[in-house]
Amino acid sequence: MTQATLTAPPPKTAAARILLVDDDPIIVDSLSEFLRLEGHDVDTATDGSAALEMLGTAHYSLVITDVNMPRTSGLELLHAIKQRHPAVVVVVVTGYGTIENAVEAVKMGAFEYLTKPVIDDEIRVVITRALKQQCLISENHLLKEQLNLRYGLDNVVGHDYKMLKIFDLVEAVADSRTTVLMTGESGTGKSMVARALHHRSPRQDKPFIEISCGSIPESLLESELFGHTKGSFTGAIHDKPGRFLTANGGTIFLDEINSASPAFQVKLLRVLQERKFEAVGSDRPISVDVRVILASNQDLAKLVEQGTFRQDLYYRINVVNILLPPLRQRLGDIPLLAENFIKRFCQEMGKRITGLAPEALDAMLRYTWPGNVRELENVIERAVVLSKRPILTLDDLPAAVAHSTAGTPAGGAALPGTPDTAPAWTPMPLKKAIEEPEKRIIAAALHANGYNRQATAEQLEINRTTLYKKMKRYGLDLPEDALSPAF
Repeated sequence: MTQATLTAPPPKTAAARILLVDDDPIIVDSLSEFLRLEGHDVDTATDGSAALEMLGTAHYSLVITDVNMPRTSGLELLHAIKQRHPAVVVVVVTGYGTIENAVEAVKMGAFEYLTKPVIDDEIRVVITRALKQQCLISENHLLKEQLNLRYGLDNVVGHDYKMLKIFDLVEAVADSRTTVLMTGESGTGKSMVARALHHRSPRQDKPFIEISCGSIPESLLESELFGHTKGSFTGAIHDKPGRFLTANGGTIFLDEINSASPAFQVKLLRVLQERKFEAVGSDRPISVDVRVILASNQDLAKLVEQGTFRQDLYYRINVVNILLPPLRQRLGDIPLLAENFIKRFCQEMGKRITGLAPEALDAMLRYTWPGNVRELENVIERAVVLSKRPILTLDDLPAAVAHSTAGTPAGGAALPGTPDTAPAWTPMPLKKAIEEPEKRIIAAALHANGYNRQATAEQLEINRTTLYKKMKRYGLDLPEDALSPAF
C-alpha cells in the first residue's frame, strides 16, 4: 500500500475588503469565488465608473481591475484612484497584455500587472504582497495625521484676538519661502508655531530641523549648522554634513538667534541672501533650498542699537514678524489651554480628570505666568500626576500658583479673586462697591471673546445695549489692534 504524500496548502493572507472590476461575468464569478474562499470580503463592478461610485461609499484595501472596459477603462480608473483614494492599492489584470501597457500601468501607480488567464498561486502571491504594501501606506498615512495633529496649526490653542491674528498670518505665509522672525518671551510657543508653519507648507514631507543657538557653544555652532571637513580642527576625524544641508528641501528653525556671534551672523546673512555656504575647512560652496524661520526672546532692534546684532542681518530676517504674546496678556486662553493639556496628559497617563475646580481656575487667572504656556503645561502635567480626584483643585497646584495674590495683570482683565482673609472695608453704598469687580469681570469677558460684544453679552447673559452702556461707563474701549468693532 502506497502512502500518499500530503502537501499543506499555502498560508492564507489576512482578510481584506477587495473590489473586483471586470466586464466579463465569467471572470468576475470565478475570481470573486476564489477570493472569498481565501477569506476576503469581495464586491464587484462591471466598469470603472461603477467602481468609482463604490469607492466613494465604502473603504477598500485593494482594487483588482481589468484594462479594457466600457465607459471608464482600467487605466482611467487607476488614475482616478491615485488622485482620490491614494491609500488603495491597485492590481491591473488584462487579457491583452503588452509591454507598453504594463509600463504605462506601473508608471501610473499600479502595484502589479498580470495577464489572463490568472493562475491561483500567482494571484495569491500578488494579493499577499499588495496587502502588505497597503498596510505600509496606511501606517504612513496615520503617522502623517499624527504629525499634523501634534504640529498642525489646530494644535496651537487660542481664541484670543491676538492669537487669531497670528493664525491668519501663519496661513498667509505658509506656502511661501519667505523668512519668518518670531519674537516673544520664552515659553510662548515659538517652536510650535514654527512647526505649524512647516507642516502647513509644501515642504511638509521634507525635514524640519530645529536648532537652539543658545545651547550650542559658539566654537561649535558654525560647524553644527554648516558642517566641517576632515582635519579642519582638532577632533574632526571625518567629514560631517551640517544641519542646513540636512534640512535641504525643508525648513530650518534657528531659535535664540539673539545669542549668535558676530562671525556666525556674517555667514548666516550670506546663506539667507544666496542660499550658499561653505563647510568649516572647505572653500567649496554648497547650495541649498531651505526655508529659514528664526526666533528671539530678546528685542533684536535694541540689540542692533547696542551693536551686538548686525543691522543688515536684522533687516534681512525681519521680513515677516510674528509676535507671540505672553500668557498674562491672553488670560482668556488659560481655560482652553488647561483643558487641552488635561486631556492630553490624561490620555498619556491613563487617568480620568474632567477639569478644574473654580477656585483652581481663579488662582490660575490671578497668576502672572513668567514661564508662559510652557509653565502652564508643566503645572497641568504635575497636577494630573499628583491628583487623586476627578477634578483638579487648589491642592493640586504648586504653591506659587495656588496662593498667587498678584493684582490685575497687564490689560486689566483679571477676575476678582477670593482672598483667604476678609478684605479691608471702607463704608460705601453697595452699588458703588460692586462697580470695580463688575468692571474687571466685563473686561475679562471681553478679552476672552476677542472683544466680540455679541459673544460677550451672551456669556454674561445681558443684552448688547446694556453691555455697551457699561463699557462706556467704565471706560472699557476696544484696543487699537482689535480685529474689528466686534459687534
